Amino acid sequence: MGPETIALVGFVSMFVLIVLHVPIGVAMGVVGIVGFASIAGWGPALSLLASEPASTMANLDLAVIPLFMLMGSLAAAGGLARDLYETSEALVGHHPGGLAATTIVASAGFGAVCGSSVATTATFGRVALPEMISRKYAPGISAGTVAAGGTLGIIVPPSSIMILYAVLAEESVLDLFSAAIIPAILSVMLYLAAIVIIAKRNPAAMPGSKKLPARDRILAIGKSWGAILLAIIVMGGIYSGVFTVNEAAAVGVVFTFFFALGRGKLNRQTFVNVLSEASVATIMIYFIVFGASIFSYFVSLSGASEGVIGAIQKLGLPPLGVIFALVFVYIILGAFFDEVAAVVVTLPFVLPVILSLGYDPVWWGILNVALIGVGMLTPPIGMNVMLLNSMRADISLMTIYRGIFGFFLADCVRIAILALFPQVTLWLPSIIG
Repeated sequence: MGPETIALVGFVSMFVLIVLHVPIGVAMGVVGIVGFASIAGWGPALSLLASEPASTMANLDLAVIPLFMLMGSLAAAGGLARDLYETSEALVGHHPGGLAATTIVASAGFGAVCGSSVATTATFGRVALPEMISRKYAPGISAGTVAAGGTLGIIVPPSSIMILYAVLAEESVLDLFSAAIIPAILSVMLYLAAIVIIAKRNPAAMPGSKKLPARDRILAIGKSWGAILLAIIVMGGIYSGVFTVNEAAAVGVVFTFFFALGRGKLNRQTFVNVLSEASVATIMIYFIVFGASIFSYFVSLSGASEGVIGAIQKLGLPPLGVIFALVFVYIILGAFFDEVAAVVVTLPFVLPVILSLGYDPVWWGILNVALIGVGMLTPPIGMNVMLLNSMRADISLMTIYRGIFGFFLADCVRIAILALFPQVTLWLPSIIG
């Protein structure tokens, strides 16, 4: 077999292994080593197996992931998510759709300290979903809001998937974070606009609650002092140049630790659970990076990337036509894979195509993350929807998907804006840089 045929067999084999529930990192690593050996021999392949994990472990950019994972786990244990929700509820909960808007804003705030779509969805599935249903919100709208809000966990910086993309694409983590700020704000604003429209069309599905006195609403802001201060320390420190990304993550871990400890939320068992949760997530990501690095070498050696680029050029599509074809593919992939797998598995093939078209890899990274978020809401297997259905079996999948429809339309508008106007993403990094 020629190298390109070997690459095709390897790609199909990898998907078969994933379908058989072999962990993503292991599947990519096994296929990468066997494929590399098929082309270059077992000696170079085994040398690659030794060198790639070692170089990955020495990568300082990747070292920030366990810190952000630990910060997110400590923040959840310390009750920062509930603080954000209660503050937002006091400020806007009395408006029709106010609790839904509260969930979106609080999810964005929690995403800034969590960095995970699934974790954000699970947290607000426990915090916000029961509150909305108890206030007579329609179950579909309630669950749809939580699922949509969960996608903000990966588009609001700092995001673990952005760090992973930056490492694999050899781009600056700070550039990715800077580029994500305006798209994240755009995401929140479009979701809030969708809520306003839904509330006007069907106010009975999203009733307002009792309005608190002005003094109580002002005092409610103080409930979120911990989350606000954490965001200022971490993100403010990064963008002001006081901290590097790694230093900011370390400071964030220390802050969340003492915050949770001071609140009495952190006992020995809770701390062990937090460490365990962060460790498991970190190990999973590191294994994925090991596998992805080895698989990328195999794809590069096989010439598969050049073959894909040549095949696309033969189609005669304009650059935007290629981009929107990839948009469709990624939305489908996001429905079947979690955010890490969908990005990592395709990056060795897709990034060379993006570069050959003359697009900025930072712009594509943000668009890629946004697309994966949309996919996590998309039938037949939207990951966030499945998670909420497992948490609340009394709310059917079809009910949740109907509740998501308005947010899906908002996502379509957002993706069109980001795809058609790259400067929405690239303007801020150009200013900061």
